[in-house]
Amino acid sequence: MIHMVKLCVGVSSFEELESYRNERAHWWGANYGEDVHVHRTRMMPKRADEIEGRASIYWVIAGVIACRQPILRLQPYTDGEGKNYCDIIMSTDLYRTVPYPKRPFQGWRYLPLGDAPPDLAANGNEGAEELAADLARLGLI
Repeated sequence: MIHMVKLCVGVSSFEELESYRNERAHWWGANYGEDVHVHRTRMMPKRADEIEGRASIYWVIAGVIACRQPILRLQPYTDGEGKNYCDIIMSTDLYRTVPYPKRPFQGWRYLPLGDAPPDLAANGNEGAEELAADLARLGLI
């Protein structure tokens, strides 16, 4: 299994992502007739079989991995001009993670299982978000 990591461009907080993600799929007409969130990207992952129904997309917000969203499946999409895309169809669940610094990059990247930050609610991490964010800004984690 391998996860994905993606910059959350134009979003400055976890709360902003929560409010924004419900609207975005409608911009593309990506309605799959179910309660899911959709992100359209240009490239289909070559390792899709390791991702679908098993992995998460980790969102980078303001320079840190801040949360993750389970990936249900990957759906090919071709627009009216014949360009191929990949719709990342995700659960509506969004989980805060221990903030982990991540430099800017384009597109998405694979995130090995061992490099994925844990959820804040896991292993007694509740309430550690502010401290972790401060440590990440200082380059200590």
